[in-house]
Amino acid sequence: MTKIKTFGDIDQRALEQLTRCAAQATKAVLCADHHVGYSQPIGGAIAYPEHISISGVGYDIACGNKAVKTNIKATDIPVAKIMDEIFSEISFGMGRNNKDKDISHPILDKIKEANYKPQRQLYDKAAAQLGTVGSGNHYVDLFSDEEGWLWVGVHFGSRGFGHTTANGFLALAQGLRFESKPKQEDMDGEPVLLSTDSDLGQAYIEAMTLAGEYAYAGRNWVVDKVLSILQTEAVEDIHNHHNFAWLEEHDGENLWVVRKGCTPAFPGQKGFVGGSMGDISVILEGVDSDEAVDSLYSTVHGAGRVMSRSQAAGKVRSRKRFKNNLRDDNNVYQTEKEALAVEGATHAKKFWVTEKVKDGLIDWDSVQQQIAAQGIELRGGAADEAPAAYKRLPEVLDAHKESIKVLHTLTPIGVAMAGNETYDPYKD
Repeated sequence: MTKIKTFGDIDQRALEQLTRCAAQATKAVLCADHHVGYSQPIGGAIAYPEHISISGVGYDIACGNKAVKTNIKATDIPVAKIMDEIFSEISFGMGRNNKDKDISHPILDKIKEANYKPQRQLYDKAAAQLGTVGSGNHYVDLFSDEEGWLWVGVHFGSRGFGHTTANGFLALAQGLRFESKPKQEDMDGEPVLLSTDSDLGQAYIEAMTLAGEYAYAGRNWVVDKVLSILQTEAVEDIHNHHNFAWLEEHDGENLWVVRKGCTPAFPGQKGFVGGSMGDISVILEGVDSDEAVDSLYSTVHGAGRVMSRSQAAGKVRSRKRFKNNLRDDNNVYQTEKEALAVEGATHAKKFWVTEKVKDGLIDWDSVQQQIAAQGIELRGGAADEAPAAYKRLPEVLDAHKESIKVLHTLTPIGVAMAGNETYDPYKD
C-alpha cells in the first residue's frame, strides 16, 4: 500500500484524488495548501518507480515562481506609476501575445529544432507568447521585505506552448493524433500514466523538459522587463517551478516525483511562495529533517484555495445575443425582434456575451477598497482571486515548519494580474 503523508486540514475529496492517483506509486504527499485539481490534487506530490503522469504535471507545465531582490528601497519608488507601466507593457490574460514584436531568445531556437517534431509546429505560438503572464492566479507583484528592500515576484508557466504540449500527449495517450482534441478528462478520473521506459513516455519527458525551459525563459523575460522599468538590477535571485516531474532518489530508490502545485524544498534549496493579493509572500528554504524526508522534500506553492472560482465570483456562461445598431445603446437582447423594437434601430447583430447565472460569495468592490486601504496598488484582478478565496499563507506554512524555514517575509505593495474580463479554464 502506498504511504501517504498529509499536512494541514484535510480536504477529503483532494485526499481521495491523491489516493487514486497513487495506486502505482511508492509514496505520496498532500501539502497544506492542497485543494481539488484535475485528476491529481493541487498540492499533491507522488513518487512513481516506473511511470510519469501527464495529468499530474497538468496543463500548465512548469508553472512556477521567480523572485528577485533589488538594490533599492520600496519607499524610493513611485509605486502607482510603476504599476501602471507594468500593467501597460506586460501582457496579462488568456491567449495574449507579447506587446514586444521583436523578441529573440535561445529557447525559441531550441523549439524550432525540437527533437519531438510536433513541438516544432508550436514555434509561432511560443514566440508570440514568450514573456506573457496569462490569467487565473498568475501575477507580477512588487514587495517590501522586513528591511524595506524592494522585491519583484512573478508567477506563471509555459503558456500556450505548454498547454498545447500537454493536450497533445493526452490525445496520444487516448490513441489519437497529437493535433487532435483529447476527450475531456474527468475531474476525479484516473491519472493518465505513461511508462517511463516506453517511447511515448520518453517523448513526453523530453517535451515536458523543453516546456519547462520555456517557462523559465518567460519568467526571466518578465522580471528583466520589470527591472528595466524600475531602472535597477537584481542582487538575489530565487527561481523554482511546481508543476513538473523530476527523477530523484528517495530512500535509495530512483523515483519520478510528480509535483502538482508543490515547491521542491531539498535541504538548502530556496523557494519563493506567494500568498493571495492581500497577504504576505515568503522566501523559504528546505531543511534536513525526518519531516522533510516524509514530504518528498516538497512544500506549499501558495496559500491554497478555500473557495472554487465559481463560488467566489459566481457562475457565468457565454451565449449569443443581439445588439441593435444604436451606438449609444449598450443593451443586449434575447431576440432580433426585441433589439429592433428600440426606436431608431434599423438592424441588429448577433454576438457572444458573457452572462452571470449565479452570484458569487465575494463582493469585488469591497475587496478593491480593502486592498487600497492596505496601501497596495492593484491592477486587474477579479473576485475569484480575492484574499477570502484563499487560506492564510502563515497558517499553511506553519503546518510545514519542521521541513522548511522562512528567510524573508514579503509584504505586497503592488499587484498586477489579469482582470475579470478574462477566464482561466484550467484552474491549475
